[in-house]
Amino acid sequence: VKAPRSYGEGTAQGIQAARDADKPFCLVINIADPHKPFYAESNRGETIPDKNVPTHVFQPEQMPIPGFLFDDAVVRKELSHYYSSVRRADDCVGEILAALDASGQRGKTLILFLSDHGMPLPFAKTHLYHHSTHTPLMLVVPGVTRPGSEDNEHLVSAVDLLPTLLELTGVEPPGWLDGRSFAPLLTGGRQEGRDWVIKEYNENAGGSRDPMRAVETPRCLYIFNPWANGQRIMATATTGTPTCRRLAELAKTDAALEARYRLYQFRVPEELYDVQQDPDCRHNLIDSPAHQEELRRLCQTLERWMVRTGDPMLDVFRRRGDAAVREAYVAAQEKEAEARRAGGRSKAK
Repeated sequence: VKAPRSYGEGTAQGIQAARDADKPFCLVINIADPHKPFYAESNRGETIPDKNVPTHVFQPEQMPIPGFLFDDAVVRKELSHYYSSVRRADDCVGEILAALDASGQRGKTLILFLSDHGMPLPFAKTHLYHHSTHTPLMLVVPGVTRPGSEDNEHLVSAVDLLPTLLELTGVEPPGWLDGRSFAPLLTGGRQEGRDWVIKEYNENAGGSRDPMRAVETPRCLYIFNPWANGQRIMATATTGTPTCRRLAELAKTDAALEARYRLYQFRVPEELYDVQQDPDCRHNLIDSPAHQEELRRLCQTLERWMVRTGDPMLDVFRRRGDAAVREAYVAAQEKEAEARRAGGRSKAK
């Protein structure tokens, strides 16, 4: 699954199958890296043999520490495994592109590369923080994009991908799509109304409900966590990581890390961050008098989107100051999820 050569071979097979059928090809390739387990790392964090060696293996002392984490030997070790896995993902992309070149189809193939979330480490994956969703997005469109061109101004979202691909391939999009095409940005154009994105989270793969909504602009990020009641612990995918276990251990004797660990587990109903000055989301400004006008604008933007999309959490958001309303909504969501899981277990038996 994590052997770079296999991705090149699979790409070649897919292109050849389309050629044999005399049809164009569309290949959707999910590169397993840097998903857990990382390169040469067990689920417990020990270094283990790994036959799929990347073209560069990073060492703990080389690691930059993300601002949302903390400098520690355990963290550095896990980051070295993570970055080595990222490098192996790069190797997989290289094999895919080499197979595309060998097919002779590179000059008329649209290439889209994206990542679905941030690092699978605390305060990134399974959250709506800045580093949870500020992820890679690259497009190569023959005759449209220029090598090395970048857009660091406009905000785009996953819901914009389908209308963009439809426009680039000459297909008329249906009128009910939530997103809109950002194809004009690929040639250096501009688009109005790209100064905010909406972010949502509802449920993890295990069926645990921790619903969240957020809106982010180039300046600020607002997050609404109705599940946060000071007692419920979020079921995040990163709790079992060596970094998280180390955070829990150090939190017993370090007040600053204890506060971080408590926030990681319990969160608070509302969060507001200045992502220009604080992209690591360390300072919650929800009660800052200087940010109340910006908070009001963000909440209005989020509410308009929830109305437009028929978000079932709209009423809860409008009554977000009432803890009983928040708790009743989340409890109902948890009950529904548990009933669904129970039904699945019954069918399995």
